[in-house]
Order: sequence, then C-alpha cells, then structure tokens
Amino acid sequence: MSEYFNKSDLDKFNSGDLAELHKDHWDDFLNYYSNVMAEGKLSVRTKALIALAVAHAEKCPYCIDAYTTKCLDLGLSKEEMMEAVHVASAMQAGITLVTSVQMKNIIDDLEF
Repeated sequence: MSEYFNKSDLDKFNSGDLAELHKDHWDDFLNYYSNVMAEGKLSVRTKALIALAVAHAEKCPYCIDAYTTKCLDLGLSKEEMMEAVHVASAMQAGITLVTSVQMKNIIDDLEF
C-alpha cells in the first residue's frame, strides 16, 4: 500500500465490510447514523454541510470525499461548501485561543 488514503477504502466502508468484525455494533451504528442524518428539525442539506465542515475539522479524507460528493448531489454550491469549511476553521481557531485562558490562569497563579 503506497498511500494511507485509498479512495477504494470508502467503498469498503460503504459496502459494510466492517460488519464482519462485529455485526451487531455495525448495525447499531448504521441505525444511529441513518436516524441522525435523516430529515428532522435540520434539513438533510444543512446536516450535509455540518458533516462536511466536521470532516475538514477532523481531517478525515474519507469523510471529505463522501460529503463533498453528498453536498454536490444535494445541489449545494461550492461557495456554500467553502463557507461551511471556513466556519469550521474559524471555530478551530477560536477553540485554540479560548483554551489559552487555561495557560493564562496558570501564568497568573505562578507569577509573583
């Protein structure tokens, strides 16, 4: 295997190859996933954008591949998709900065 990310592995995931390792848990996951991603208070389009943003934040090439395709299939524009990615990026920057309060608290406690 020359690359860690192989596009064909996404097909293995989608086909349920992992079910052979523990079918009950796999079935539970699929049930949960399909219920969460179904139309609800949030539209399927909104959920796909959220998933795309999280995929980028978590740096999952399989999810980026799957949700880029899903968003396009749902008629979302590349601009909408990029805006969602920028939201994820801004959130990560803010999360990094807000956790620096912990550092500042320690500095303040240790300074004489």
